Amino acid sequence: MLNDLPIRKIIHVDMDAFYASVAQLDNPELRGKAIAVGGGGARGVISAASYEARKFGIKSAMSGRLAIKLCPELIFVKTNFDRYNEISKKVRHIFHDYTDLVEPLSLDEAYLDVTANKKGNPSASLLAQEIRNRIFTEVGLTASAGISINKFIAKVASDYNKPNGQKTVNPEEVLQFLEDLDIRKFYGVGKVTAEKMYQKGIFTGQDLKGKSLDYLDDHFGKSGSYYYHVVRGIHNSDVKPNRIRKSLAAERTFSENLSSEIFMLEKLDHITEEVAKRLKKSKVSGKTITLKIKYSDFTLQTRSKTLPYFVSEKSIIFETAKDLLFQEKMSNSVRLLGISLSNLNTETSKIKVLEAKEKSVSVQLKFEF
Repeated sequence: MLNDLPIRKIIHVDMDAFYASVAQLDNPELRGKAIAVGGGGARGVISAASYEARKFGIKSAMSGRLAIKLCPELIFVKTNFDRYNEISKKVRHIFHDYTDLVEPLSLDEAYLDVTANKKGNPSASLLAQEIRNRIFTEVGLTASAGISINKFIAKVASDYNKPNGQKTVNPEEVLQFLEDLDIRKFYGVGKVTAEKMYQKGIFTGQDLKGKSLDYLDDHFGKSGSYYYHVVRGIHNSDVKPNRIRKSLAAERTFSENLSSEIFMLEKLDHITEEVAKRLKKSKVSGKTITLKIKYSDFTLQTRSKTLPYFVSEKSIIFETAKDLLFQEKMSNSVRLLGISLSNLNTETSKIKVLEAKEKSVSVQLKFEF
């Protein structure tokens, strides 16, 4: 029955340049200046950049060496995850004043389902404004928000009026909004996929909508169905308060490239110890162990092995990673090693019925926001 299907109001809140903004909050002398979090040293990689730095083309994952060429006045600051966690908890506390349906994506963003909220306010847009005002007043940072009928559209919308703004995509606006959307703005379409879509004449949501499900499946594999449905406003993923972790990992970038496997084993031992600590803290275990190797020429390789049982013990993880290291000869010296566990014992699966999704959207598009 249509009346039995969920009708939702979803807010996606995204803190503005979070790591950099925290540094500017804690040190007023940095406000209004181009700063980069991380990236210091000859081989440093930037974790985040202030909006002042972004004007120079500086962004996360960029090398500090390149960033300083783009902006000679750039100020590097160290990461401070204890502080980020502290502030993130304050922000989440505000979220929970409005709803218990809060799904954190990271320290600086989260989905909120405010369909039935603690304030009894029927306007998701007004709630988003109030939440952002409280974050600024109580925490001292700005946040942006997107508001719509599902998580996909809310996340896309939250990027529209950054920084310190919000955008609501009302139910009757959804289809036109998606048709007009640049394909690069679709959450889940990365740089490589966007280039592939360009080659096939797909530049906007309208172009994407013109492709059949069979066509998208043939050319984009498992993602084809996802693209087919989201461009039609169909994305029925619930806001999950206890978001299921799918993997757990640790990695290290070395100050000097490693060419000796003996030295690599020493580093792997330290990385494995960190992974084991995180597994214990999270109270999870996994079956699939993956070794990540980044070479000095920045090429990336992964090697995986799935065990017949769940593991969390350091010794087993290390021995498996060691086997993967010696699986084949290194093609170059190594600048980064990482270990991850996936196929965790927390994972669950759900069967989603397309017919129900389509019916749900037909109801949502008639819903007063």
